[in-house]
Amino acid sequence: MTQSTENTGMKKELGLLDGTLLVAGSMIGSGIFIVSADITRNVGSGGWLIAIWLITGLMTLIAAVSYGELSAMYPKAGGQYVYLKEAYNPLTGFLYGWSFFTVIQTGTIAAVGVAFSKFLAYLIPEVSETLVLFNVGGLSISPAQCLSIVIIILLTYINTQGIKGGKLIQSTFTITKLLSLFALIIFGLIALKPDVWNANWTNAWDMHKLNPDGTFESYTIAAAMGAVAAAMVGSIFSSDAWNNVTFIAGEMKDPKRNVGLSLFFGVTIVTVIYILANVVYIAVLPLQEIAIADKDRVAVTASNIIFGNVGTLVIALMIMVSTFGCNNGLILSGARVYYSMAKDGLFFKNTATLNKHGVPEFGLWIQCLVASILCLSGKYGDLLDMISFVVVIFYVLTIAGIFILRVKQPDAERPYKAFGYPFLPALYILMGLTFCVLLIIYKPNFTWPGLIIVLTGLPIYYLWKAFGDKDLNSEG
Repeated sequence: MTQSTENTGMKKELGLLDGTLLVAGSMIGSGIFIVSADITRNVGSGGWLIAIWLITGLMTLIAAVSYGELSAMYPKAGGQYVYLKEAYNPLTGFLYGWSFFTVIQTGTIAAVGVAFSKFLAYLIPEVSETLVLFNVGGLSISPAQCLSIVIIILLTYINTQGIKGGKLIQSTFTITKLLSLFALIIFGLIALKPDVWNANWTNAWDMHKLNPDGTFESYTIAAAMGAVAAAMVGSIFSSDAWNNVTFIAGEMKDPKRNVGLSLFFGVTIVTVIYILANVVYIAVLPLQEIAIADKDRVAVTASNIIFGNVGTLVIALMIMVSTFGCNNGLILSGARVYYSMAKDGLFFKNTATLNKHGVPEFGLWIQCLVASILCLSGKYGDLLDMISFVVVIFYVLTIAGIFILRVKQPDAERPYKAFGYPFLPALYILMGLTFCVLLIIYKPNFTWPGLIIVLTGLPIYYLWKAFGDKDLNSEG
């Protein structure tokens, strides 16, 4: 059963500013504070560190403005799931939704939740990830994992009470973290060390592997391409979740206009912040210190230079604000995908029902359950490394869907058309496929586990087709 109109009982409470803050807030978690260490180890130079973030930002911005056409054509809950279903078939949409439910969204919620707890440990050592609270089977459960689950449950409950509560948290925390990041950038540029800056820009385009002991290894051309792909895993993870605003289109005012604009404004703001933050890193820290930052916490090391002894506290507070707001956006938007899948008979049928506050409460709670299990497993980090490949593949498929829908539905209403079509969408497809091919060749461990997760959705899809539709249709 396909939902043809968006007459769902969802409350249209979100405007353009809310959508923009959701995009920015969902993108900015803990990644920008950490992943530049791994990127620097892979590329070994200041120029290439900035280039990785520029390439990722360009890809993300092209994807965002391309999604504007799809969001205007299908201004309803579900976003990317709906676009894939309409461009290809229900199976493709389901495989995305299944990956989204099992790892992409839930794994990110788990990782961001634990990041909150890790940095709270700077203030309250008793919640450290290094402590063991209790053992379950072969798993050692830390206070950080338990606290992350409490946070996920709290945010899930708030979002079951209606879109207004989630909107308030999202707006408050996103504005706070944007202002905090801009302050970090301004003070960081003021603290610029000319000798460090000049050294980092000497041989800025000499790519090599930077080892912890300060030595480096030269790359062949082929190995350098693999290093770029490996480096981009972190930047792509840090820039992901920009599409979450498409999932809540059913609750946006004037979604045909505001979803696309929210994508553009939100991604642009975050891209500028990410690039400037990395400029600050190379303005105050030698490349070697970026590469060997304790537990990859580059921002902590940089903040200690910028703010002195209180730097660690400053960054800890910033990351706590950042991750709390990020998780709220992820939790709020994710359940709308399961809602749309259930409407099509491809997910637990209770997920297709809205509660008295107009939100898919059952979807919120099962998302909470899976994210909590991933928190306890401690495997969310490994899963997210492996899923970047899958995330980009689905982005490529979705943007290719623009070309397909221009042929399949030439007369469909398109209030907004993809900017730079066909050049820019084709450029994203080329860049995305190049990234994925390089990972397949040079970092296969980052690819095949993610594909296995996607493929487990095949038998699940046919089981749901066999039994889910009957259950849904029996309710009339």
